Amino acid sequence: MERDVIEIVGIDSLVPQDHLLRKIDQAVDFNRLYEIVELLYCEDNGKPSVDPVVPFKMGIIQHLHGLQSLRRTARR
Repeated sequence: MERDVIEIVGIDSLVPQDHLLRKIDQAVDFNRLYEIVELLYCEDNGKPSVDPVVPFKMGIIQHLHGLQSLRRTARR
């Protein structure tokens, strides 16, 4: 392998079109989560937070795959 070669890969090529998580993403309106958690976040105080949709989606992945660890979930 050459070290100076750069390969650009799109996320669409990594996840099959018929994958269960794509179907869930199409079926669920994750934008609703922003409305639900809006009062829990402060825009002008502290560090920027993690997008609230990310932990919610990680919880879905944990449940679907029976994963107990956050590291395993992130790897998955």
